[in-house]
Amino acid sequence: MKRTTLFAIVAAAILAGAAVVFASMRGGGEGGEGGGGTVDLMSPGALPDKALGDANAPVTVVEYASLSCSHCAEFSNSTFSQVKERYIDTGKVRFIFREFPFDGVAMAGSMIARCASDDKYFPIVKAFFEQQASIHSAASPLEWLQNFGKQVGFTEESLNACLSNRELEANLGAVRDRAAEKFNVSSTPTFFINGKIVRGGMTIEEFANEVEPLLKN
Repeated sequence: MKRTTLFAIVAAAILAGAAVVFASMRGGGEGGEGGGGTVDLMSPGALPDKALGDANAPVTVVEYASLSCSHCAEFSNSTFSQVKERYIDTGKVRFIFREFPFDGVAMAGSMIARCASDDKYFPIVKAFFEQQASIHSAASPLEWLQNFGKQVGFTEESLNACLSNRELEANLGAVRDRAAEKFNVSSTPTFFINGKIVRGGMTIEEFANEVEPLLKN
């Protein structure tokens, strides 16, 4: 079988399957507070956490995001660089990013980021969010994913291997399902700021309003 054909089969299965899996377990309420507890929240779950900042920072922010979510992209593209400069790089905030793939596009993108080396994870997530609008208008999401994979350093063979990794796909699904079932995450982005749930994207001013009081304690 040609590798291009293999890629099409593998990627199509992910694009078709992830949304179905999520739809089958979706339905958690829109309650104002997350379930579980802070100790449980800080346990990474099925996959190691991807984090930036000092592990001993006074504030820990956990973001659950879907790579296909426009509000997540807006936060990444418009706010996150300011968050990083003002709070993460200065040791005030530890920022943990966890995947919550709503659909196959987000699942495939998350797999690509996870398959890369650790130092490329956040740059790939950033690049995906920056280019997200173009996949929604692309004639072929499969071709878009293939081109994106090559852009961030994958060969056709390594991309096929990545998207064929059923264990990784299942673990990403487990991270999402745990967040929905245990922490009441039902939309993206959802943030936990020292355990407090904040739903929806934030401007830098809104983010500061949540974080600054915690830095004074």
